[in-house]
Amino acid sequence: MSFWRVLLAILFPPLAVWGYGCGSILIVFILTLAGWVPGVIAALVILNNPKYNKN
Repeated sequence: MSFWRVLLAILFPPLAVWGYGCGSILIVFILTLAGWVPGVIAALVILNNPKYNKN
């Protein structure tokens, strides 16, 4: 997880998970609409998941 992805996850969570599939973007977008903090948490969880590691 790079510094820029973490910064993007804090500022605009759906863009941070752009390369992780349509479902991830949709989930993070809906959670961001419900409240900024749940969107940030979901984005950081997706970015930290080793199953979807894009390094």
